[in-house]
Amino acid sequence: MTNAPNAPDGSGYLLYHSIGQYHGKAKDSALALAEFAGFWGATNDEHWANVLPKRQEFIDGWRHLINAPEGTLTTSENVTASLYSLIGALPEKYLKGKRVLVAADCFPSLHFMLSGISERLGFSLDTVPMRQGASWVEDEDMLASWGPDVGLALLTWVSSTSSHKIDLEPLVAHGRKMGSLIGVDITQAAGLLPFDVMAPEIDFTVSTSLKWLCGTPGAGILYVANELTLECEPGLRGWFSQPDPFSWELDKFEYAPDSRRFDHGTPGMVANIASLPALKWHAAQNREELVAHNHNLTSQIIDVIDDLNLNLCTPRSASNRGGSIMVKLPPEMPAAHVLNTLKTNHIYADARGQTLRLSPGFVTTSDGINALHQSLKAV
Repeated sequence: MTNAPNAPDGSGYLLYHSIGQYHGKAKDSALALAEFAGFWGATNDEHWANVLPKRQEFIDGWRHLINAPEGTLTTSENVTASLYSLIGALPEKYLKGKRVLVAADCFPSLHFMLSGISERLGFSLDTVPMRQGASWVEDEDMLASWGPDVGLALLTWVSSTSSHKIDLEPLVAHGRKMGSLIGVDITQAAGLLPFDVMAPEIDFTVSTSLKWLCGTPGAGILYVANELTLECEPGLRGWFSQPDPFSWELDKFEYAPDSRRFDHGTPGMVANIASLPALKWHAAQNREELVAHNHNLTSQIIDVIDDLNLNLCTPRSASNRGGSIMVKLPPEMPAAHVLNTLKTNHIYADARGQTLRLSPGFVTTSDGINALHQSLKAV
């Protein structure tokens, strides 16, 4: 590889597992927020008439992205809130006296929440461990732990610590035989890899608009299949949970017949509005080209890792991974020192412990990967 220039233009941006970027994002976000400030600060009666369609536009953008039928998707603040909203709304028959199955490489926030409510809701949380020395939980181990006493299984589509991608179809097929509810956290690859809630058909999905979708914090989503929605009675409910949010008759509350029943008080719509430009930008891109660009750059990163004899903890096959490459740094290369060195050369990444996380995306270039190579070599 040749020497690469520093990359203040974003060509060395490797943080798509955290916050996604595209050229023009700052300007687009500023315009969207300025528009919101304009109609929200107006001294007229058109505030809700302006805001609610924007929220619906955000919902529809997400529906088209994951092929969710109308009335099956709503907004939330984040994936943890989405999962809690669903779990707390389920009929007792799905959880009481049963196991909730998760993998040890799930998003920790979801595990924290599930372990905290398991006793109160009467289920036991079963965390499938990684094999000794492994970086991700094998699909076979999930299948082996998945019996008919599993009331609900939460699958992590792509791991945030290894970028391992599960083989969803056989896992869902097995879950159907076991009679379990099946949910999928798609956060780490939504907007990069194609995902369809109907193929294979699952019961619910949680995600955020950060990362590959380049949105803002606070713009999470919850998809729930219509049949399951009609069984749910969320305890956290409010005026937006009703068929008509503007009906305030205290003795006549009823749940909306669709995903709106998972709403409660006034939704925080600013994050949805701020994320709309990114969703629109993403929808206008050639999805196959986005994936090909990522595969090209991740392959280059793997070459860098091999050249420096570092420990790869991501599957080598592109078909078995998301859009990130994770590297286990040796003790003599403290992660904080490595990150500071990279930052000096405008290479932006992060680490979890000694695991360096590298996620090239839409603004990243081969020059940026060359700069990564030279910076790691210097360390």
